[in-house]
Amino acid sequence: MFPDGVAPTSATRTHATSTAATSTARRKARHAGPRRSRKTGRRQLTGLAAAIAAATSAVSLTGSAAPRTAPAAALTDAQTSAITAARIDRRLMMNSRDAYRLSLAATTAQARQATALKQATARTAKLAAYREQTLRRAKALAAAKAAAAAKARAQAASVRMMISGYHITATFNQGGSHWAHTHTGLDFAAPIGTRIGSVMAGEVISAEFAGAYGRRVEVRHDDGTVTWYCHMSEFTVSVGDRVAAGDQVGSVGVTGNTTGPHLHFEVHPDGGDPVDPYPWLQEHGLNP
Repeated sequence: MFPDGVAPTSATRTHATSTAATSTARRKARHAGPRRSRKTGRRQLTGLAAAIAAATSAVSLTGSAAPRTAPAAALTDAQTSAITAARIDRRLMMNSRDAYRLSLAATTAQARQATALKQATARTAKLAAYREQTLRRAKALAAAKAAAAAKARAQAASVRMMISGYHITATFNQGGSHWAHTHTGLDFAAPIGTRIGSVMAGEVISAEFAGAYGRRVEVRHDDGTVTWYCHMSEFTVSVGDRVAAGDQVGSVGVTGNTTGPHLHFEVHPDGGDPVDPYPWLQEHGLNP
């Protein structure tokens, strides 16, 4: 307890003795309390385990079972009436809203139908106007065509004398030294430059210098007859021209085999051999 070489004094011994006594007293006081028996401790442990098991079972049952709702308190008549009135008001509001929607939809549908009907009516009226206009135009066109056809028929049927201020100097089939064979037409003597017209309406199929015939024009008429106009001094038409009865085709001249100014006129039915122009002109209402 003391370092080597140091002798304890009386004070030091007294203090050590006091300290040891205090430690002994503390040990005795700590162990002086009542002691429990082993059996009592075991019983307490058993009860504690049972309590823990019961609590665990209760917690398990409580966790697995559905929570119960406390029964609602009974409503009074006033509360029931208020709830019923509120439900009725809500239904009336919903019905009113649905009715408004239906009314709006019906109004929209009616407006669309009215617009579609208006457009259809306008379209029908426009089509009717177009149809009427088309019919009027068709009638006018048909009338114009009919008039043109009538005019063409009149012109085709119309026969005009080819020349004026003339006298006949040779007839058909006449013989003489002036022709290689007999005469094949009718000669109308007139001053040079006298106007020569087509006897009937037709189409010019030839306009050329033709040897002994001089300047010659051929016209094919609508019935197929071809007439010749010879010894002319000039042409006033070209091949492909359409002429009416009396339209000028040239002028009197002395071209070709001739002894003086005159028109040599021939008639060829269907473009074939020539026939006597004199009776042909009479048959068409002319008197040469």
